[in-house]
Amino acid sequence: MTHRLIEFFVGLLFGFGLLLSGMTDPGKVIGFLDVFGNWDPSLAFVMAGAIAIGLFAFALAKKKTSTFLGTELHLPKYNKIDKPLLVGALLFGAGWGLAGFCPGPAIVSLASGQSKAAVFVIFMVFGMLLFDRFGQFFIEKRSNP
Repeated sequence: MTHRLIEFFVGLLFGFGLLLSGMTDPGKVIGFLDVFGNWDPSLAFVMAGAIAIGLFAFALAKKKTSTFLGTELHLPKYNKIDKPLLVGALLFGAGWGLAGFCPGPAIVSLASGQSKAAVFVIFMVFGMLLFDRFGQFFIEKRSNP
């Protein structure tokens, strides 16, 4: 039960961070991606901060075998850039650019009542279900190095 409460509060903190940074505003995201138009570079600072924290966190995690809460730590061992990764990144980027949402901010925006976020989340879940059902036909079997 304690783990779930900690997970809830960390998720809540993450959601507040998304709201505070403007990541839940599709207009701000699209403005950031419009590098040849009215470009808004402010989200570059958000990304730089996230990358810096991620680099530190993964460097620390590589030295550990368990999480701060004592459960076993599982880090990915597969680190090759392959066709499924590139196609997935392309689809993610296209969806982010067209809608102005990615999964985390869309869920936060859904909680705030944005109808665009509801449409995005419905289609996101639909895409996940499609991938769960048919994804094995498109992805080669990956082996750990």
